[in-house]
Amino acid sequence: MALADALATLKQSLGTEVHRSDWLQVDQAMIDAFAAATRDHQWIHTDPARAARESPYGKTIAHGYLTLSLYPVLRGLVDEGRPLLPGVARVINYGINKLRFPNAVTVGSRIRARCKLLSAEEAKGSIEIVEEYTVEIEGADRPACVAECVMRLYF
Repeated sequence: MALADALATLKQSLGTEVHRSDWLQVDQAMIDAFAAATRDHQWIHTDPARAARESPYGKTIAHGYLTLSLYPVLRGLVDEGRPLLPGVARVINYGINKLRFPNAVTVGSRIRARCKLLSAEEAKGSIEIVEEYTVEIEGADRPACVAECVMRLYF
């Protein structure tokens, strides 16, 4: 698909939900791996016994940035066999316009992403899109994460 055709296709979806992921369970092993990678071993994330005693959640919680970092996998951007659009050669995470963590993801929770396309514009030989990434927690009223993720699509 040519860049101009892809841009026209994307513009038809502005303001609509363009992706809803499957549910993903957040377990302690995932939280611990993120803690090891980021060196953030704060007890509220990595010490189940202490979290059971002292945390207002009664158990450990995922790092907010872990929830954010799941965007590529929940959005389906890491599966080369299923590109975002036909002809997309690479997707670059370009930034975040807004980011909030309104709710905690407790260990054992299931989360999913809902993505709404906010904008699509040509930018330096690519298409820059902005999506609202909302992470729902199964059974919760408030989302875990709401972010405006900016990506560039190269053809």
